[in-house]
Amino acid sequence: MTRELWQESAGSLARMIRSGETTARAVAEAHLARIEAVNDTINAVVEVRPSDVLAAADAADEQLAAGRPLGPLHGVPFTVKTNIDVTGYATTEGTAALADRVAPSDAPTVERMRAAGGVMLARTNMPDLGLRINTESSLYGPAHNPWRHGRTTGGSSGGEAASIAAGMSPIGLGNDIGGSLRNPAYACGIASIKPSRGRVPMANVTDPVERPINAQVMLAEGVLARHVADVRLGLSVVMGSHPRDPQAVDVPLGGRPVARRVALVPEPTGGATHPDVAEGVRAAGRALEDAGYEVDEVEPPKLFEAYLAWTELMMTSLKVASPLFVPLLGDDGRRFLELTTVEFPATDETLYAMHQSRFAVERAWREFMESYPLIVGPTWTQPPFEHGFDIIDQDSAMAVSELFRFVLPANLMGLPAACVPTGVANGLPTGVQIVGTMFRDDLCLDAAEAVERAVGVLTPIDPRP
Repeated sequence: MTRELWQESAGSLARMIRSGETTARAVAEAHLARIEAVNDTINAVVEVRPSDVLAAADAADEQLAAGRPLGPLHGVPFTVKTNIDVTGYATTEGTAALADRVAPSDAPTVERMRAAGGVMLARTNMPDLGLRINTESSLYGPAHNPWRHGRTTGGSSGGEAASIAAGMSPIGLGNDIGGSLRNPAYACGIASIKPSRGRVPMANVTDPVERPINAQVMLAEGVLARHVADVRLGLSVVMGSHPRDPQAVDVPLGGRPVARRVALVPEPTGGATHPDVAEGVRAAGRALEDAGYEVDEVEPPKLFEAYLAWTELMMTSLKVASPLFVPLLGDDGRRFLELTTVEFPATDETLYAMHQSRFAVERAWREFMESYPLIVGPTWTQPPFEHGFDIIDQDSAMAVSELFRFVLPANLMGLPAACVPTGVANGLPTGVQIVGTMFRDDLCLDAAEAVERAVGVLTPIDPRP
């Protein structure tokens, strides 16, 4: 059976365009047609300009015909979350209050995707200011999970994950301060990586203030795709130092040989874990054992302290910034924030103690990872929930906060964490995140590829009722 162009991986499309098997225009037309066919069902893509897309694709074909140098993503479409600057598009961050905030230039990741030959295809949905892990936007409405209508795509890069899972895009850009690249990858059954702190530059001209401390410590830009190889390819394109980001550094995607040992955490401390999720983690463990890894069920140290330090750093930073951003939130975003806000006494002494605790957690994990260079566990500890569940009441909001607890240590410590599906249970995808030590993103991706080889690639899929 012949595969459609929108079903191909990013790497495959690049090879097909370069070899002349197809053209960048044909690839763009296929993805535009796919958006037209399925986006109304899931509302993942929120802005697309077909004439601009086709003009960029034609320019890519002309460059190939002229024999000029080509980048690794030449002619390949990519999508971009709406809190990342794209020249001439509004950086809305999902909220109606920012609908007219048009970016005069590209963010570094977009700049580098274009320099690699990528064709900017469309903008994707997200919750207001990225402050929910459920993609329901006051500007665009909800993004529906392609696996089951009415279920969350995760957040905050939920539109990205859903567009990739449904075949509207082969690869895309998002960001992550509390799992926002990994939550949607899990919920939609695709792959992603939250890179090490400083590996990928970030900078928006549209940002109203300098990067706050919670973002300096915990925010990362990253890549989502259906195939782990595409995630690796995208990461290799966007990583490296950049003059607009003083924290971004040049570090190779590789390092010294380490022991192929994995700490498997099917049911992390701090709350309940659904049996389907735990079984997905154990399935990943079996796949890694078959690939030659030594796998032990053992939990990393100071998990509760990591959850607490992330929460305190996040909440104290949000409290300071609240006069600036709360007026921009829609009603549902504001309600989720109110239901999940934890008050910390932000004194000099408490902030000093929090940063000491954060450092102690990081030291304990670094020592642990000398023995276990990879930690494999759930992204979420529960299946994707129904839209609106996170704002019913405080109990439901806190239940949602509990289910993504295991993503938080990687943000707190700036560690790389790759996501990969592990199968399907009751019609919804399962998956794991694979956490590595600082700047060993390659080890995370190697292990994710081993799981992918055992499980297979679950998407693209047609949106399901």
